[in-house]
Amino acid sequence: MRILITGVGGFVGRHLFNTLCNQYPDAIIHGTAIDQPPQMGNDRLQYHLVDLKNYTAIHDLIAQIEPNQIYHLAAQSSPRKSFLIPWETLENNIKSQLNIIQACIALKLQPRMLVISSAEIYGPVRPDQLPINEDAPLRPTNPYGVSKVAQDMLGLQYYMSHKLPILRARPFNHFGPGQSEGFVATDFAVQVARIEAGLQESVIEVGNLAAERDFTDVRDVVSAYTQIMEKGVPGAVYNVASGTPYSIQYLLDVLLKYSTVTIQVRVSPARMMPIDVPVVQGDTTRLQMLSGWQPSIPFETTLLDVLNDWRGRVRQAKQQ
Repeated sequence: MRILITGVGGFVGRHLFNTLCNQYPDAIIHGTAIDQPPQMGNDRLQYHLVDLKNYTAIHDLIAQIEPNQIYHLAAQSSPRKSFLIPWETLENNIKSQLNIIQACIALKLQPRMLVISSAEIYGPVRPDQLPINEDAPLRPTNPYGVSKVAQDMLGLQYYMSHKLPILRARPFNHFGPGQSEGFVATDFAVQVARIEAGLQESVIEVGNLAAERDFTDVRDVVSAYTQIMEKGVPGAVYNVASGTPYSIQYLLDVLLKYSTVTIQVRVSPARMMPIDVPVVQGDTTRLQMLSGWQPSIPFETTLLDVLNDWRGRVRQAKQQ
């Protein structure tokens, strides 16, 4: 078994790599990133420095590896950032995937490929349309969501046109230790950690606290990805979600409860999204029927793991 993970050094890629190491003890696992090799704490990774936007480079890599499975994770993954760099987001996310697909066609290879779309493609949904299933209309509200619609549809199109065994996952909000800033849980957690370390005044800046999101621990998400890869129907699409929406206010309250100091809250216009969907809740009936997958890590446990992760990072940075 030869497995290729694009973006292996990223937040989700690291967790997926660990899961695959445990799940496939004899597999040869390759990973790509665009910069320096990640420190994985495991010598099983065969690392490749490659720009996925370079067709020749990805063609040569896939020709070398001849993977049986491809998990395509590499992407510009921040909806907020996508408003600042819309074209870069579109080019990076669409071109990278298309290069991988076209390389497989040119090489006459048919690896099972998991394309990672996003629940951002669903956009605003009325209360009577919740929870969101895979047949919901696509109404993205940011350039990132548009790029994920394109990735999603390209996966479907090349399954239909070339019979490539492409599977699609639509993950809802996922979080956990190792996630970078730019996402709500980490943005709050790093502020709490900095305040506890005396590096920031005892005020946390927030955006819209009324919004409700469907959060799943990243470790449960990558478990779902492996289930889809193993058991999914080529051409099909699967939501990955907890099925339970949590308000951003509740997320903040939990982090503040875990804090060792008293913290005030201040609303910042800079943290508001141009368009914000009130409630997001996913329907994972299709995935559950496929594999029996269920999330196993409680929301509050993940938040504590995120906070402790950022406490360690802030402490290390302070000592340098």
